This record gives sequence, C-alpha cells and structure tokens, in this order.
Amino acid sequence: MRWADMDMLGHVNNVTYVDYLQEARIDMLATHAPVQGGEELAEGTVVVRHEVHYVSPLVFRQEPVTIECWVTEIRAASFTMAYEIVDVVDGERVVHLRATTIISPFVFAEERPRRLSASEKEALSGWLEPGFESAGPVPAVPAPGARHVFPLFVRWSDVDAYGHVNNVTYFEYFQESRIAYLWGLPRPEDGDWTPWVVAQTDVEYRRPILFRREPYAVHSWVHAVGGRSAVLVSEIRDDDHVLARARVVMVAFDRETQRSAAMNPAQHGRLEAEVSG
Repeated sequence: MRWADMDMLGHVNNVTYVDYLQEARIDMLATHAPVQGGEELAEGTVVVRHEVHYVSPLVFRQEPVTIECWVTEIRAASFTMAYEIVDVVDGERVVHLRATTIISPFVFAEERPRRLSASEKEALSGWLEPGFESAGPVPAVPAPGARHVFPLFVRWSDVDAYGHVNNVTYFEYFQESRIAYLWGLPRPEDGDWTPWVVAQTDVEYRRPILFRREPYAVHSWVHAVGGRSAVLVSEIRDDDHVLARARVVMVAFDRETQRSAAMNPAQHGRLEAEVSG
C-alpha cells in the first residue's frame, strides 16, 4: 500500500482498489497456476466486465493487506474471477472489497478474442470455487443524450503494452467525469453537499480505447436517487459507438462518524431534478 493510494477522505481511492485486483490477478495466473498451461492467461487476455463492491474503507498502514482471488466460472471463450480484499482484526475476518471480473483470452496481433485451450481450462479449474451474485447489466444512458458530457483526452501513459487503454484506467476516466458532473451542479444555499463515497462500480468494456489526440466523450446521467445514495450511469463514446459503460452507486458519507449519512435536502432535490429533468 502506498501513501499516494489515499484520497481526500483518507481512504484508499476506489480506482486504486482495481489496480490492486489487477496485480493480484496477474500474480495468480503467472506464478501460482496449479498445473502448467495457464501462463499465457496472465497477459494474453482482455477484461470484459468488472463488478466492484466496496464494503469497508481501507486506510494507510505499513502492513500488507491480503487479496484472495479464485475462479468462479469457465466458459468456452471466457472465465470469471472473484476477489476479496481482507484483514484479520482481533481474530475476526474484515472484508474491505468484493469483486468479480470476466476475462477473455485475446489474440492481440489480430485484435480478436479466442477460445480457451484445454490446458488453460485445466489450469483454471484448479482454482474453481463458488462466486458472488451478479449485479446485472449496466443500463444505457438514455437518448437523446446525457445531462453531462465530459471531454476525455487519453494520456500516453494510459496505454498498456498492447496499445489499448488499460482496464484500470477506465475507472479513473469515469471518476474524473463523475466529479466534473457533480461539481458543476448548483450548490445548496445552506452549505456544501454531503460528501460521497463509492459503494459499487460496474464497468462493461465494449470496444478498446486507443491513444489519439482528439478527445472521446463521457456521457453521464443520474439514474436513481435514494435518501442516502444515488446511482450514476456513464458511457465513453466515440461518436455513436459506445466503448465502455459504467454504473456507480454513491453513498452520502459523514466524515466524523465514518458512516453513511442523509443527503443535504437541497442536494437530494438537485439530483432528483437530474433524473427527471
């Protein structure tokens, strides 16, 4: 864990968790396969979908945190992994995060997915255990358009060894567009908005994002509002093509109690107006 992993609330930032998961996944596939045959899956794959549920905050300390990961489903051309980031405190197991990732083997030279080989399936089966219930498909941003459009410039450092924007970086793109959207809304007259923490993020990867000078566009919309939470859906688009889609559940948060809180009434009303406006 690095000091730079922390956000303004003193917690590990929601994007950084996904980086942790990627490192754990590559380590598992590259060095801990129960049988030979799965080594290529450490690198020759693309992420199709992430579902990330943030259970409890993780704060900076020098001791390592444990990431448990395993395989929950093996299909013809994809497999699903599950993760938990955990601690043991006073003999009790504390879960900070639960997540699942759908992964497809990929032929990068030809820019196409491929089927799993028999040896790869055998290697993956050594980790096979039950997983978590899926959150379901991410809803589309409704036509004729979003409440907010964010110009997305890809940085050279966002691109991985295969020439695609890395799957973790999409979470950062959605975070930047979300912050720009919410900060741009009118503020209540009786004070600042109640702070947010992210409780759940689901990302569907539909097409690769490539480096270019021209910006892509992130379209965002408030999908639903509750007393203490709101759901934001976003799409990264290239003209009419949807490259990725995300659903983020945000929960209002009390800095002092470190627990969920009711939203400022004006804040709640403003977000409801975004849903119905």
